[in-house]
Amino acid sequence: MIDTFADIKILRYDVPGFDSLPVERKMLLYHLSEAALWGRDIFWDQNCHLGLQLRNLLEPIYVWHKKNGSLDPRLATYVKRVWFANGPHHHYSNDKFAPEFSPREFEEWMRKAGVDPSLLTKEVESLIFDPAFLPKKVSLDTSGDIVADSSVNFYQGQLSQKEVEEFYRQPATHPLNSTLCKGADGKMAEQVWRMDGLYGPAIEKIVAHLEAAKAFACNDLQRQAIEKLIGYYISGDPVEFDDFNKVWVADKESDVDFINGFIEVYNDPMGLKGTWESIVELKDHEATRQIDLIAANAQWFEDHSPVNPAYRKEEVNGVSMNVIDAVMLGGDCYPATPIGVNLPNADWIREQYGSKSISLANITRAHHEEAQQKDPSRRSVLDEFAFSDEEKERARQYGPASDDLHTQLHECLGHGSGKMREGVSLDDLGAYGSTIEEARADLFALYFMADPKMMEIGVIPSLEVAWAHYDSYLRGGLLVQLARIEEGRDIEEAHMRNRALIARWSLERARQSGAADWKMVDGRHYVVISDYARMRQLFGELLGEVQRIKSEGDYEGAKALIEGYGVKIDPELHAEVRKRYKALGIAPFSGFVNPRMTLTVGADGQQDVVVSYDEAFDDQMLRYSTDYAIL
Repeated sequence: MIDTFADIKILRYDVPGFDSLPVERKMLLYHLSEAALWGRDIFWDQNCHLGLQLRNLLEPIYVWHKKNGSLDPRLATYVKRVWFANGPHHHYSNDKFAPEFSPREFEEWMRKAGVDPSLLTKEVESLIFDPAFLPKKVSLDTSGDIVADSSVNFYQGQLSQKEVEEFYRQPATHPLNSTLCKGADGKMAEQVWRMDGLYGPAIEKIVAHLEAAKAFACNDLQRQAIEKLIGYYISGDPVEFDDFNKVWVADKESDVDFINGFIEVYNDPMGLKGTWESIVELKDHEATRQIDLIAANAQWFEDHSPVNPAYRKEEVNGVSMNVIDAVMLGGDCYPATPIGVNLPNADWIREQYGSKSISLANITRAHHEEAQQKDPSRRSVLDEFAFSDEEKERARQYGPASDDLHTQLHECLGHGSGKMREGVSLDDLGAYGSTIEEARADLFALYFMADPKMMEIGVIPSLEVAWAHYDSYLRGGLLVQLARIEEGRDIEEAHMRNRALIARWSLERARQSGAADWKMVDGRHYVVISDYARMRQLFGELLGEVQRIKSEGDYEGAKALIEGYGVKIDPELHAEVRKRYKALGIAPFSGFVNPRMTLTVGADGQQDVVVSYDEAFDDQMLRYSTDYAIL
């Protein structure tokens, strides 16, 4: 851990084996990494139309006061929170940050730093100080207008949810890679994200480094994939993005791989627009061998899935997963990053061509190492929220392995499992689609990690590995994750809603048979499982229902399940959990600084790439704003 502020801790990750790579691989990683960094401004603008203006105002104030030894801790915390979230709203809760300083203090800091007063426009001032102005990044409150009530910059001109829904009933639109705008005359049109369109200057830089990367591609298939991605960035044509994904998913052999583009839709309340993201990856061959055992049995898992046979795939195609070390994180994957990814998101491509999944080994390792370096005199989250010594010991022995296994099953098989009824797509579930999809993948993993097949194929030594994760999953979904939400708020983030609905639905039914129940000790809630086999059955039953909802596009079924189990929080339990967690003195969220890559030229004229790991969080953010600011 190299920095901590508010509810955030900043960690560092390394890239094992980078220095021993052939120079051609280093050059490929370098150019893919530069392409990852040039998309930063796109993501900032997608999060809020005032985000870049806010950053341009805050950074010179921060720099001047730090240089002159007068940086107020309240200002430092606010600026770092904005950096971490790539904008003025919390990366997880979606609530706008409230500064701990006054407008008068801020103006005085500006004056001393010699910052142009015109940078503090009326809108930017309201963004910082007015709680009622753009209060939520993403609103999923379906009792209101989720488009009008969200601050993300995908829909401009005071568009309503109804108008967006009507527009995207049209064919030949760009729902994933455009900003939908309504003019003064009421007419709607898309600004497509492409080289000669919106975000063009940043995309041009991305394309330039993708072009350079082509010369160092691992093989012809990867070279073709890069060429097709470049074509998509130039044209903005969604068909070209599909063509890229078909080739990209077919490349299973490259030691170096990448994610780059407008991909995940979690930040769009409508579940349509893709935020820009990138991960540059280096394959860990040794660690991938275990996942190969899982992928090799993909058809068996699909055939034995506890869902309606009509919604199982008759033939599972192209499933693969790699354990990788992240080399560079960008856009929606930075500074907060996933620990596993499955792509592409298009279900029809998954069904016909397959999918690729990754587990980020060095990111997971950094999390575990940081947790082990805590002060032994301080209580841990496990100490506080696990009920028995047996539960704690099982978690310590099997916790990291069970977390990895769940991620692998979730990404490698969960997202790629099942099939849709003809004519149905995940878009039919609207704002509930992302939560349903994450719940489906989580349930698939929960059900199969406790199958004897796991021991038969040599993935785990004992079902105790699965039981450790069952304890952890209910503990997290029912209790621990509530510490991340301000009191009085609902659960709004898709992954948190998913975990809550699974844990609550399952516990409600488990209590009827005595398979699990609440325990109270000194006014503290604990959840205790007594029949793990029954819990597995319940996870299977819920998986069947969630798969049916997705396969049939059952909007009302998704709404009932999520609103009934995944949104509201008991206020007394919420207050209790937050009090218990606060007493631990542990930041609940974490993110990373990237390694720094430097291109060098030796006396013989040969190029090389040097990686360093000594950059501070604020130094990296300021360097990125200097070197990669283009919008």
